[in-house]
Amino acid sequence: MQRAFLVVLMSGVVCGVIGSHVALRGMAFIGDAVAHAVFPGIAIAFALQTSLVVGGIVAGLVTALAIAVVSQNRRLKEDTVIGVFFAAAFGLGIVVMSTAPGYGGSLESFLFGSVLGIGSADVITVAIAGAVLLLTTGVLHKEFVTIGLDRETARAVGLPIFWLDMAMYAMVTIAIVISIQAVGNILVLALLITPAACARLLTDRIGRMMLIAPAIGALSGLTGLYLSYAFNLAAGGLIVLTATAVFVACWVFAPRHGLLSHRRKIATAALPARP
Repeated sequence: MQRAFLVVLMSGVVCGVIGSHVALRGMAFIGDAVAHAVFPGIAIAFALQTSLVVGGIVAGLVTALAIAVVSQNRRLKEDTVIGVFFAAAFGLGIVVMSTAPGYGGSLESFLFGSVLGIGSADVITVAIAGAVLLLTTGVLHKEFVTIGLDRETARAVGLPIFWLDMAMYAMVTIAIVISIQAVGNILVLALLITPAACARLLTDRIGRMMLIAPAIGALSGLTGLYLSYAFNLAAGGLIVLTATAVFVACWVFAPRHGLLSHRRKIATAALPARP
């Protein structure tokens, strides 16, 4: 449980920070694509009895590079290319897993998470990868924000758009791989996107968003894991449901962008002017 809490905490923080850039750039679909793309690498690593984290990262980076290169063809839109590659990657992962003995239980743990099966080496790997991601995000923060707000302006000032896109894809890949054991391949997108969406509703400042999103991610992870322990339910599902509950609360009660605030503004605008 101690290792599980540590990994969930670190995953929530890392996904919150990386997810903020993903949300700003409207890249939720690439997050889903990468989550599927890492699966064949994990499957191959499982079959060869090597590091699952390394296998997932390699597969994700190869797929991200293929998407970035093929997307340069203006005849095909990026979402079309993403759809082709993530479906192919996931299919490859299923085929590879079917060749490994005892793959049924392992496949279930990959898809839905196995946070209580995390070892000490996994904790160290997540800590190192998470620290590298946070450091890289700090170094490239201004460039990522510029591209997220206006790609044409970024291109006009000479920023290397392609390589910065590749850096973002790589960072999303690593964030997803280190979080898969906590919530699983299917649910990991929620840990990446939902806390960032909550923060987007709560603040208009990017700096604050980068603080709020990881805080919500970490809190949702720890709360979901505790509820899983208390009620003997699936940890990954409860972590995602906790984050979703926070999102619904933010959507309704956010001070400036929530549903209630919006209705108050409409009601105030409808009042007759005082003489």
